[in-house]
Amino acid sequence: MPEYWDPLIERMPVEELKKVQEDKLKQLVRYVYDHSPFYRKQFDEAGISPDDIQSLADVKKLPFTVKQDLRDTYPTGMFCVPQKQVVRYHASSGTTGKPTVVGYTENDVKEWSTSLARGLTSIGVGREDVIQVGYGYGLFTGGLGLHYGTEMVGASAIPTSSGNTERQIELMQDLGSTAIACTPSYFLHINEVTKKMGISIANDTKLKCGIFGAEPWSEEMRRRIEEQTGIKAYDIFGTSEISGPLFTECTYQDGIHIWADQFLIEVIDPMTGEPLPDGERGELVVTTLVKEALPLIRYRIGDLTVIKSEPCKCGRTHPRIMRILGRTDDMIIVRGINVFPGQVEAVLMGIPEVAEHYQLIVEREGELDRLTVQVEVTENVFSDKISDLMKLEKKVGKALHTVLNITGKVELVEPGTIPRSMGKAQRVIDKRNM
Repeated sequence: MPEYWDPLIERMPVEELKKVQEDKLKQLVRYVYDHSPFYRKQFDEAGISPDDIQSLADVKKLPFTVKQDLRDTYPTGMFCVPQKQVVRYHASSGTTGKPTVVGYTENDVKEWSTSLARGLTSIGVGREDVIQVGYGYGLFTGGLGLHYGTEMVGASAIPTSSGNTERQIELMQDLGSTAIACTPSYFLHINEVTKKMGISIANDTKLKCGIFGAEPWSEEMRRRIEEQTGIKAYDIFGTSEISGPLFTECTYQDGIHIWADQFLIEVIDPMTGEPLPDGERGELVVTTLVKEALPLIRYRIGDLTVIKSEPCKCGRTHPRIMRILGRTDDMIIVRGINVFPGQVEAVLMGIPEVAEHYQLIVEREGELDRLTVQVEVTENVFSDKISDLMKLEKKVGKALHTVLNITGKVELVEPGTIPRSMGKAQRVIDKRNM
C-alpha cells in the first residue's frame, strides 16, 4: 500500500481538486491585482479585471509572465508583501543578465516544504532515512529546499552541498546515508571516485535512492545509474522562480507529480502561446496558487514536457509532467536542425561501449556550422585496437544521425577527459558566439 503524506489531498477526486484550483485561482487574481502594481498594470493593459476570471478555463485570458519581467523589476518590484513579511531571499546566478530575486513569507516556506514532504514520502523516504543533500546551499534554492523538506518528513539531513567528494563518500558510509539529492552528473562523479577509492556504492553503503535534478537527464541515464549503483534514481523538478525543488516522481517512476492544490499547470505551443492538450509536447507554464511574497501568473518556465492527467497507479490524482525533454533556450540550431542535448544523451546511453560523460561542441567554418560530439569510452574499450575504436566511432555517428537527422563529427576520448561538474554539467559549448 503506497504511503501518503496527506492522503485526503493527494487522493482527492479530480473534480473536487479542480474546484479547489478554481477557487484559489480567483483568490489569487484578486490578490495580485490588489497587491502587485506590476500585475495591476498587466491586467489593465490587457483589459482584464479579477471579475473576468470565474473558471479554470478563464486562465487563458491572463497574460504570461516571463523571466525578463523579474529582471526588469529587480530586485523586489513584483513582490506582493512588504519586506517585514519576507523571511528569506533566494536569487539566481544572473549569468545572462540581472539575477532574479525571490522572496518567501513564513507560509511560502511551509508550502514549499510541504510539497517536498509529499514527494519524499511518495518515494518511500521518511523518519528512518538519512538524506545527503548534495545540492548547493546559499542563494541557490536546491540545498535549503531539500533540507527543509527532509526535516519536515522527519528524516536526518546531511548538508554536504557539492564538492569535497571523498569526504562526502566518507560521510555517506559513516553516517549511513540512505538517500542522496544532487545533480545526476555529480552523482556520476561520486560513483567514479568511489571506484577509485575501492568502494562500491551497492555493497559498501546503505544508499537506496537518489533524487536527481537541476539539469536535464534521460531515461537511458537513469537505467545506467540504477544498473551501476543498485539504487533507485528519481527525478525531481522545480525552478528558483516558483520556489526551487518542489516535485518528484513516486515509486512507479511514471511522471513527476505536480500538486494541483498549490500550482496550476499548462503546456503551450512555445511559438504561438496557445494551450496544448494532454499528451502533446510543449512549454510548461505554471501559476502559483498559494504563494504570498512572489506569486506568478502563467509563468513560462522554458522547459519542454508533456502533461499526463489521469490518476497514477500510486493512487494520487494530481497531474503529472513527463520527463523534461529540454529547455527552449537549451536548444541549439545546427544547419537549420533543432538539437537538444537530451536527444544526444538518450542515443549515447543506449550504446554500452561509451561512458556517461559527453559534450556537444558547435563551431562555424565559413558559412557552415559544424557539430562535434565528444564522448568518453569505457575503460575496457579504451584499450581496444584503433580499428575497433574507429568502428565504434562510426556506430555512434550513425546512431546520432538516425535521431538528429544531421551529420556530426564523433570524437571518442579516454576516460576522465571531459571536465566533471560539482553542479550542473556543461553539455554544450557553442563557439559560434565566442
